[in-house]
Amino acid sequence: MNFSSLRTAIIFLKNAQISSKRGFSTKIQGCDLKAFERTPEIMEQSGRNSQNFSLKKPKTRESALPDLPLIIFFKHFGQILKENSFYPTIFVEIYSKPYSPSTSYHLMLQKKIRWILLSSLTLNLFSCVKEQKTAFDLSGLYRASIEITTDEVPFFLNLKKSGEKWAAEILNGDEVLNYDEVYVEGDSIRIVMGIFDAEIKAKMMENGTLHGVFVKNFSSGYSIPFFAEKGELPRFPTTQTPEFDFSGKWKTVFDDGNGKSYEAIALFEQKGNKLTGTFLTKLGDYRFLEGNVEGNMFYLSAFDGSHVYYFEGRAENNGSISGKFRSGPKYQETFVAERNETFELPDAYSMNYLKEGFDKFTFTFPDVDGKMVSLEDEQFKNKVVLVQLFGTWCPNCMDETKFLAEWYKKNKSKGVEIIALAFETKADFDYASERVRKTKERMGAEYTFLIAGESNKEKALEALPALNQIIAFPTLIYLDKSGQVKKIHTGFNGPGTGGHYHRWVEEHENLIKELLLEP
Repeated sequence: MNFSSLRTAIIFLKNAQISSKRGFSTKIQGCDLKAFERTPEIMEQSGRNSQNFSLKKPKTRESALPDLPLIIFFKHFGQILKENSFYPTIFVEIYSKPYSPSTSYHLMLQKKIRWILLSSLTLNLFSCVKEQKTAFDLSGLYRASIEITTDEVPFFLNLKKSGEKWAAEILNGDEVLNYDEVYVEGDSIRIVMGIFDAEIKAKMMENGTLHGVFVKNFSSGYSIPFFAEKGELPRFPTTQTPEFDFSGKWKTVFDDGNGKSYEAIALFEQKGNKLTGTFLTKLGDYRFLEGNVEGNMFYLSAFDGSHVYYFEGRAENNGSISGKFRSGPKYQETFVAERNETFELPDAYSMNYLKEGFDKFTFTFPDVDGKMVSLEDEQFKNKVVLVQLFGTWCPNCMDETKFLAEWYKKNKSKGVEIIALAFETKADFDYASERVRKTKERMGAEYTFLIAGESNKEKALEALPALNQIIAFPTLIYLDKSGQVKKIHTGFNGPGTGGHYHRWVEEHENLIKELLLEP
């Protein structure tokens, strides 16, 4: 990856050891830092001052590392190379003397700060890490991570080659996601994230690491740092043995900080310092989460090619959990949880229904080729019909589609049909139909797919005015042979929820049997 247009400021603390969060080296190898030295006056001349930097005090807790980290936050003030269009934030964690309340925090920093390293970097950022120019075995397992400001979201990446074709696997807990659009040219690799309009672009470095970005092509400016190191490394490195067992079922309340909160169920399984599980909400789940336990803290993450999830929790003295949740580079919530084996979420069949005055559910939308298709068409008459509200950008939708694709192949001869109504990230028909066509082919889904509109829930409701609300993608609507709505299932709990998923499959099968038996 080329950062040749980036100008940034780096503070070098004298006699400090530079490392990244929880022990991983920042890989500044072979760099002569003195070559970049500048006096503090340079920062003043450039118009920078202390208020442009955000300094976070280290958190004080019993399980903290012996040397508390000071996370120094630097924002760039230049323009990144257009081909990458990504605006990074650089974080360097300095292990220094423990913070003392009796010492002025800012005084301590001022005494530590020795040099301001300021460069326009018209050559590559950290150019002392050379791009790979010699043969390197790219195949193998990597600990990869996506940086979301102060936190990193690690996952396991497996690169494989068969003949001349490359493939990739992303591993989260028990889930293995396969990607066959992997392109290697020289020292560059590009991994297209399957059905999602996203990709990883990276360079192979001389030391065998991969440096690059994760990009969502449909979202302008969404490009965040990616790094991968080869080897069987822990997902989250730890220095302490677990002091708490997080296994079990937890009633959880998330808070977005703006007055909105919602309930969820946390399901955790802990073996040693390894933790797996997920969070279920009334609208869906956070899929397969995997991580580690250190002291009284846990760290969980998942990356599915689209969504970037990070969870961090701490066991309190009363046995409860408090923590934070991050989705992507900006969104953040806090949560609290307490053990509760009997807590359940609202009935998924109770949240959606037809408005008063609507006795039937109807629509007409174009298919991927532009042909208009209506629920009143002959192919759907006298059949049990499932209408799926979904989007190709939605991981829970993909879990549901994966199930329905196989289920339809086995049951279509019994007199059932499925119509998927796609609500996509762009209103452009050509873009939407391309995404839907790719999803249909990748999933092996043989049922009908229609382009219904944008992923905005308010606009989706305008397209389907008979519904009281649209609060979740996916939503599955069950119609009997006469076209009457019998049930509506809001959200989807996928395979990562274990027993909850299997119970839904059983409910689904029983409901279809009942509808098929009706005259």
